[in-house]
Amino acid sequence: MKKKIAIIGAEGQMGKWFSKYFLEKGFEIIGYDSEKQILNKSITKAQSLVGAILSADYVILCIPVKRTPETIRLIAKEMKRESYLIDISSLKLKTAAALSKIPDKVNPVCIHPMFGPGTKKLKGQNIISIPIRDAKKELAVAKSLFSEANFVQIDATEHDKKIAIILGMTHLVNLALANILAKEENFGLVEKMAGTTFKAQKLLTAGIMTESPELIETIIANPEIRKYAEELWKDIGRMLILIQENRTEEMLKYITSAKERLVKNIDLNDAYKKLIMMVNSVDK
Repeated sequence: MKKKIAIIGAEGQMGKWFSKYFLEKGFEIIGYDSEKQILNKSITKAQSLVGAILSADYVILCIPVKRTPETIRLIAKEMKRESYLIDISSLKLKTAAALSKIPDKVNPVCIHPMFGPGTKKLKGQNIISIPIRDAKKELAVAKSLFSEANFVQIDATEHDKKIAIILGMTHLVNLALANILAKEENFGLVEKMAGTTFKAQKLLTAGIMTESPELIETIIANPEIRKYAEELWKDIGRMLILIQENRTEEMLKYITSAKERLVKNIDLNDAYKKLIMMVNSVDK
């Protein structure tokens, strides 16, 4: 008998990705989406949130982060015994707290897939696992569902701190850059003049802007981002002052110091080679 997996938010971008993934794995998919009509004919369409989860062996929440804790509270008590409630949200403190309070009959699985809906293959992709009750068991379940992925296990607090750098700062910086690019009156000329660095940065900025405004807002609303954002703001101000006051030696010292610290963790020459390869592959 096929295992049943309910996907809440089935018509969203990640909901569609998980639907396709689990259909290929031989699961029976029950889909529910409160905002959009489910178009995939291979999915059994539920008429209500509770109706979607009653007979499911697994329930995956592909919904906005702000709605996730309340949805967990609404459905957990209705889920069948020994089923699994899977959260994939990008911020974990509140969702992990909600999962820790679900009835004992339901098993929590708290993960953060570090890839987007455009991903074609799971192999080599990272998934973060956040322990709720039984770290070993929860990780084993996640690995059984996504066997080709790489897993990192970390608690909810540390997750949100690291995500502030990994997603928060990248989204914050690129959102600001997107706003600057959007105001450029002769963008065609900018593109004609562009070299490797701008081409790569443009792809990253544009890629981030394909995400929903709600997701971007959620990512940069992470409370842990504030200290990094304030440090960025302070450093930009400092650099502008050094340049404007022609304090060249201090500016060079700042650049050299940053490079020396960064090279301890990143092979800069290898990174540059990969950057060139990436841009060249896009230009072909």
